[in-house]
Amino acid sequence: MEIFDALLAGFATAITPANLLWALVGCALGTAVGVLPGIGPAVAVAMLLPITAKVDMTASMIFFAGIYYGAMYGGSTASILLNTPGETASMVTAMEGNKMAKSGRAGAALATSAIGSFVAGTIATVVVTLFAPGVAEFAVKLGPPEYFMLMVLAFTTVSAVLGQSSLRGMTALFLGLALGCVGMDQISGAARYTVGKMELLDGIDIVLVAVGLFAVAEVLYAALYEGRVEESQNQMGRVHMTRRDWRRSIPAWLRGTVIGTPFGCIPAGGTEIPTFLSYATEKRLAKGEDKAEFGTRGAIEGVAGPEAANNATVTAALIPLLTLGIPTSNTTAVLLGAFQNYGLNPGPQLFTTSATLVWALIASLYIGNIMLLVLNLPMVGLWVKLLKIPRPQLYAGILIFATVGAYGMRQSTFDLFLLYGIGLLGVLMRRFDFPTAPVVVGMILGPLAEAQLRNAISIGEGSWMIFLQRPMAVTLLVIVLAVLIVPRVLRRWAERNLAHARQSVDDVS
Repeated sequence: MEIFDALLAGFATAITPANLLWALVGCALGTAVGVLPGIGPAVAVAMLLPITAKVDMTASMIFFAGIYYGAMYGGSTASILLNTPGETASMVTAMEGNKMAKSGRAGAALATSAIGSFVAGTIATVVVTLFAPGVAEFAVKLGPPEYFMLMVLAFTTVSAVLGQSSLRGMTALFLGLALGCVGMDQISGAARYTVGKMELLDGIDIVLVAVGLFAVAEVLYAALYEGRVEESQNQMGRVHMTRRDWRRSIPAWLRGTVIGTPFGCIPAGGTEIPTFLSYATEKRLAKGEDKAEFGTRGAIEGVAGPEAANNATVTAALIPLLTLGIPTSNTTAVLLGAFQNYGLNPGPQLFTTSATLVWALIASLYIGNIMLLVLNLPMVGLWVKLLKIPRPQLYAGILIFATVGAYGMRQSTFDLFLLYGIGLLGVLMRRFDFPTAPVVVGMILGPLAEAQLRNAISIGEGSWMIFLQRPMAVTLLVIVLAVLIVPRVLRRWAERNLAHARQSVDDVS
């Protein structure tokens, strides 16, 4: 009953006219940006961070939640019609969705994507509602040693999961940790790594880093390295599904939700694995004529399942973000920065210190889901027209928006130089396949981890053995080692089996 009462209180806050308006604006902007090819939700949230600096904290979080959801919904439109997914979450949707569009079934593909996202998002939001408070209640009992190990787990999982290489992920993380050390020491008050610049005494603003690494870097990278995007030749028909489409989609939506939700809950998520798993499951379960459509005319299950898995994953990812402060994607890493911008630290205490905000945010997810269904089905024609905006004008607008927003925070020219310096760093990181999210995570959680480490050592009277004397800290340490070691062992084992199989084939031949 406590959860139900808290949720009702959250709805009471979320349905005020001002908050409903922010939710609607966030959903509409998120969908519009998600539709545009090559621009994912992380860029959308990062680009819009500065404009909410003077907005009420709860309204701002509801706004970002709308963008978060909307961009995930909108990403499927570009994937289906243009075969240009804005991020890896939409890659699987593009595989079958674009084939459906080319065979004249773009409307059905877009409809199953929108409805599947609604179904999965709603179910996953129920999971967040029921389980997030319990996770937070358990985490409140942790002390400084456990908190530090939890942050080490966050560093490890984010660095290992995001990006192609764990080494590159760790390098990006240490860069973020270094940036987090800039400014005044929390305990001694000594200036660290400020190179004599007064503007750096308060540290580097997380908004500048997020906007620079995501929005500015995206624009500069596109200008330097990406070619012209071809116009889509797909004809857009009426958005509807036949009875047969419904019969094939409903089980796929439910299976995708079941597959995606656990991957969002664990602090080592990412949408690639559940979406590919969902696609493989649907392809394996399909029979006869339905199976023949995979890879040819486009199978509607291949759109319905992965889209449901994708939205279930990104919604359930709010559990580790809100309760443990662990982001599991680029977008949740930027959302972590949005919380930090208001002086909030997502984690176990958030449900106690900012209960009104958290429950209003969760309630707004239910509202946003309905808003997005209303926006996506009747207004698909409008979103499709956004695809006709030329790439140069689009990116110029993003760059102007990011620059004005960053300058408006402190009216500082130094901030602009810093913004573009970070943007160039982001270009280099993208060019050489270094993930950017670990930089943001390291910068935000680094100072917190440093404070918890100092507190833990004080509790242990200067002894590092404190981390081996507390069962929960030891458990977290084992999980960290498992995250680092197990994937490598499995990879080596798979490579060895493959080599043995090839050797056997050679011996037979």
